[in-house]
Amino acid sequence: MNLSDEQEAIRDVVREFAVEEIRPTAAEADSDQTFPEDVWDGLADLDLTGMTVPEAYGGLDVDRLTYSLVNEEVAYGMLSVATALSVHCLATSCIAEFGDDDQRERWLPEMVDGRPVGAFALSEPQAGSNPAEMTTEARHEGDEYVLNGKKQWITNGQRAGVVVLFAKTDRDDPRSVTQFVVPKDADGLEVGKKEDKLGLRASDTTSLVFDDVRIPAANRLTEEGKGLSAALHILNGGRIGIASQSVGLAQSALDEAVEYAGEREQFGQPIAEIQTIRHKIADMRTRLGAARLLARDAARKDDRGEDVELAASMAKYFASETAVDVANEAVQIHGGYGYTTDFDVERLYRDSKITTIYEGTSEIQKKVIARNVLG
Repeated sequence: MNLSDEQEAIRDVVREFAVEEIRPTAAEADSDQTFPEDVWDGLADLDLTGMTVPEAYGGLDVDRLTYSLVNEEVAYGMLSVATALSVHCLATSCIAEFGDDDQRERWLPEMVDGRPVGAFALSEPQAGSNPAEMTTEARHEGDEYVLNGKKQWITNGQRAGVVVLFAKTDRDDPRSVTQFVVPKDADGLEVGKKEDKLGLRASDTTSLVFDDVRIPAANRLTEEGKGLSAALHILNGGRIGIASQSVGLAQSALDEAVEYAGEREQFGQPIAEIQTIRHKIADMRTRLGAARLLARDAARKDDRGEDVELAASMAKYFASETAVDVANEAVQIHGGYGYTTDFDVERLYRDSKITTIYEGTSEIQKKVIARNVLG
């Protein structure tokens, strides 16, 4: 699958940034559980925080394949940074696609520059894989909506200045899910505790609690009841992004394993000469190549305007499971050293697991795939 000259140029620039600016910060950011804000500002300088914003509002408005390439390369540097960027882009996508001219003009020009950071609030403590079970309510009162409820697993929960929120206008009606834009400094909106996670530790993940938060009715992005379909539509593109991030992480793990295998000697030779290690590398590279093809195929289908539900779920499922498997084998090739924080593969292994969970678990992806195949 050939890339255009422009796509290759963007990929190369982002790869250089990932290697020179992101990776050197990764170990410390992971250990301290702090997000590298200087890296974020660097992404904004490259205009990457405006990838899904129309040019009329200062954005890049890239095609889906370019979006896939950027996600892959940023994740090659560090998954926590790639996740923060993709969620910011989910928020800008929602405003760009479902907002009116006034809403776009109000929010997007600043978000293009990376501040405010965007968050995407769909999941709840009791409504993860099935968002129709959400209980967060948006009660219409005059020219305002009053928001009450709790959202969970919110990436950029602390850092965000703008939240794209999904809530029911009738708490008992699953067909009433509606989409809103909520400024983070709204009265009654509180950030819950920062989760202490297995991986993705530099990315802030929190709950958001809405206690009689009042917003103008003009902040509603979709018609009442149209929010869930909007979320699922946006998440198709999001799953292509996560598939691409999985590929980037797996490529990083493979590169680490290949370098280590060439340097580490046992039995009087580099372990890269041992057949067992060579077979591991062969399997890792083959699965990685297949995952990359699935991600780029889904991106190209999206660019052609095709229905990408099946392709996006296939790519997300296979690529995320591949990331876990490749990172696991990279640790194994490193042996005992791979179990220490002295080598990046330990972090890559921990980070990889989340790709099989967020934006739809592997089990949900298989459900979507089977539904498309079997009806």
